[in-house]
Amino acid sequence: MSGQAPGEPSDATLLRRHADGDPDAFGVLFKRHSGRLWAVALRVTCDPEDAADALQDAMISAFRRAADFRGDCAVTTWLHRIVVNASLDLLRRRSARSVGWSGDPDELPVPESRQVLDRTAGTDARLDVDAALRLLPPPQRAALVLVDMLGYSVADTSAILGISEGTVKSRCARGRAKLLPHLSHLRSSHSPERNQPAADGVSVEQGGGA
Repeated sequence: MSGQAPGEPSDATLLRRHADGDPDAFGVLFKRHSGRLWAVALRVTCDPEDAADALQDAMISAFRRAADFRGDCAVTTWLHRIVVNASLDLLRRRSARSVGWSGDPDELPVPESRQVLDRTAGTDARLDVDAALRLLPPPQRAALVLVDMLGYSVADTSAILGISEGTVKSRCARGRAKLLPHLSHLRSSHSPERNQPAADGVSVEQGGGA
């Protein structure tokens, strides 16, 4: 999960330098991983504005908490965990003012304006995937996004989310089952081979992925 080029300081070194007062170290660290961190925030929140807010909150938190990092996981795992938590916290705050998601991974909040998938002619596959992802409870969505869309292993996802590998697999399996009715139509434009991703790496087979 590292974007470190040969000869560059490691993530841990940059974080330590930042904690020690180096004014540039954190910026280098963020730039190194910003693409992946943005992708996580965007896919978990399913909204660019929410993703930007969550990523900003996460990086402020990481900036301030750098001295607390103890090296018990990779710096990238630590950063991703902060981004996921910030994204979920933002969604909880949004839901508290609307549909009232309680944080239970098996609850299924569906904002009224997003209840119906857009199936009109010419709808891009990415928009179908984004709309379908909104139907999943955010914690379930986070596991599925990390494993199926961003390619993280179950072990890495477990570390990022702070849950067991079994829970990661269970959330992914439930998420795929819920997405299947909404994304199976996308298989017509892809290879008929089993477990072929429908779009953006999301498998439309109930047994695929993790």
